[in-house]
Amino acid sequence: MADRSIEVVKPGLATTVQDLGRPGYYHLGLPLSGAMDRFALIAANRLVGNEDGAAGLEAVFLGPELRFTSDALVAVTGAELPPKLDGVEQPLWTAFAVKAGQVLSFAFLKSGARAYIAIAGGIDVPEVLGSRSTYALGALGGFEGRALKAGDVVPLGTPSGAWREGATLPPEGRRPVQASGVEIRVVPGLYWHRVTEDAQAGFFEDTWKVAPEADRIGYRFRGGKKLDFVPREQPFGAGSDPSNIVDSCYPYGSIQVPGGTEPIVLHRDAVSGGGYFMIGTVIAADMDLIGQLQPHQPVRFTAVTLDEALQARVVEKARVQGLEHSLRLGG
Repeated sequence: MADRSIEVVKPGLATTVQDLGRPGYYHLGLPLSGAMDRFALIAANRLVGNEDGAAGLEAVFLGPELRFTSDALVAVTGAELPPKLDGVEQPLWTAFAVKAGQVLSFAFLKSGARAYIAIAGGIDVPEVLGSRSTYALGALGGFEGRALKAGDVVPLGTPSGAWREGATLPPEGRRPVQASGVEIRVVPGLYWHRVTEDAQAGFFEDTWKVAPEADRIGYRFRGGKKLDFVPREQPFGAGSDPSNIVDSCYPYGSIQVPGGTEPIVLHRDAVSGGGYFMIGTVIAADMDLIGQLQPHQPVRFTAVTLDEALQARVVEKARVQGLEHSLRLGG
């Protein structure tokens, strides 16, 4: 057993090791992976004194039960999944101390979808292609390339920063998890011309709902009108369905609409190319937001220009840069 580790008593629904991902291999078919809500992971790491890119745990809908073999400092951010230490509820977005032998568990989910558990020193699994993130579809990275299981003993790194027990991020510094009125900004794509003007307008006018098939690979949406396609002659190398194209690369955040019926936003573990057209791309600043959506949650897509998308990226970068200023240190 490692000197510093956590023992997995119960794994939760789909708890994986994630950091900020492994960019640079998309052209080889390896997705970015990493935290679905990057801001939440960075905030959790800052609270416990880690580097922004330290590996933590991403818990989906149902939290794990973890026994600590040594003293530790922990912070939980993202979804409202209240942490409990030996059954006593602890605050979210706040660093709290854990003693050797204590058990971290979680109450029922109140809002959002993914919680991030940062531990001072980070999760110390081996790096694969520069990242500790789990890519479960490829059995790559993380803890043995998979979600955690009961009985796993997960090694922890040595804390390098100052002990920050009581550090908290006040509500105004957090990104609120929205239950209604969610708008996802989209830049129309290279294949925008493939659908009719009425379909273009309808895509942004309709209210869509998150389908149960929503995971790290992609989020599917239902409830809007089927898209009508502009008539064409089937190109060589493309399938016969109007939504088929000659195979193309899929940018991160691409929205493909197979058969014109159910949009799918490709997320952190998505494939890097294929034969479905893309109606547009969700802007980078809103991809974290998608990672916190629950099944059946209503959303609207909103068209923006590339300049507006770049400005939103500047705002999001400023939000992250302002984290340290927003933190209130205690202890």
